[in-house]
Amino acid sequence: MSSDLAIEVRGVGKSFAIYERPHHRLMQQLFPNARRPWFREFRALHDIDFDVRRGETVGIVGRNGSGKSTLLQIICGTLAPTTGSVRVHGRVAALLELGAGFNPEFTGRENVYLNGTVLGLTRDEIDRCFDAIAAFADIGDFIEQPVKTYSSGMYVRLAFAVAINVQPDVLIVDEALSVGDEAFQRKCHARIEAMRQNGATILFVSHSAGLVTQMCSEAILLDAGEQLARGAPKFVVARYQKLIYAPSDAVGAIRAGIRAEALDTVAADGAYLSTAAACALADVLDDGHFEPGLEPQSTVRYPSRGARILEPHLRSESGRVVNVVRCGTTYVYTYRIAFDRACRRVRCGMLIKTVSGLELGGAVTAQPADAIEHVEAGAELEVSFRLRNLLAPGTYFLNAGVLGASDEGEIYLDRHIDIAMFRVLPQPERLATALVDFDVRSTVTLIEAAGNLEASR
Repeated sequence: MSSDLAIEVRGVGKSFAIYERPHHRLMQQLFPNARRPWFREFRALHDIDFDVRRGETVGIVGRNGSGKSTLLQIICGTLAPTTGSVRVHGRVAALLELGAGFNPEFTGRENVYLNGTVLGLTRDEIDRCFDAIAAFADIGDFIEQPVKTYSSGMYVRLAFAVAINVQPDVLIVDEALSVGDEAFQRKCHARIEAMRQNGATILFVSHSAGLVTQMCSEAILLDAGEQLARGAPKFVVARYQKLIYAPSDAVGAIRAGIRAEALDTVAADGAYLSTAAACALADVLDDGHFEPGLEPQSTVRYPSRGARILEPHLRSESGRVVNVVRCGTTYVYTYRIAFDRACRRVRCGMLIKTVSGLELGGAVTAQPADAIEHVEAGAELEVSFRLRNLLAPGTYFLNAGVLGASDEGEIYLDRHIDIAMFRVLPQPERLATALVDFDVRSTVTLIEAAGNLEASR
């Protein structure tokens, strides 16, 4: 065993017995050697194999039901593997679910001491870090109340405060941090980042592609209990997103393609990247590409009132249809409008939104006074909006709308909400923060202390 390794996972598999009826469980206990078993076997994990070195941050991504949480529980020791082995070196702190390991009848203070003892701390060590735990949890006098009276937010505050203040060598985090309020989430991520910079090993599950790309030195893709890919975060996240947006009839082929790429892995700067995938990724990073499965499921169409919006899509400057795009590159959002009747004072618009529905920005083709005065029945318009992609890596949705005049005033002749979607590729070298890159330019100037200036004369 290399002293550089924090986690060793070797051929880990996990199976669960699924019983059709409650009494079948009893029958299996009474007659374990019966000709046929009273259960069917569900294999949650298949032959998982990887190492995590000390000081690395590794993200695990995958669709719901892929086995991510089961794998973390096995690594933490709360579940035993059916096959294979796991070795973890150093003190481990885990956030797998809210309040796991808390006794609901104990107070917050008592649970701090209970959890600290389970994690290997002495009472004196817990005494020394208790004030820091209480301050981070920030639940006030509730620290002296039974945790069964806590809200879910208070649970996760206290659980996280204990986990990060015991100074673990290995921190394992499931999606537990997604329940806190915005201020608490910021505080949690800041503390995890500080631990990472101080050399702690971090293994976490996240559905946030941006977080995995930003924080991780490596990522692992699980699907249906199988380890499909491992390597550079931007490579793994791209495959993960391709899977989650794939049509159901294409999933098998995509899984086979990812698996085939994984067979051709080579080490590059400490991360694993397929040579074929590296070439493909270089092409993708040119000006984007099109993924057929990347289609919105949340589209809302207004009733047509004389016009129909057709074929909305993004194009690269070279004219290719794309929906996976690159930061800083210019694209054209375009659609056609077919008019079923004559319309007056016509204008068109577009809007970009986040997954949560936040409206980021849009545009219209004209002010009301400059609208197209008259469009005949049977005519078509082609509308184009040229835009430079300044958005952070992630997934976004597009609206399309056409306005016209009526006796009621200006109305939507047709409007589609979430009619198209696109994904912005990860960009590890990105210096901009948050959702939009404002093309900020920074300078840092070293100002010498007066004593140094005097000494240099």
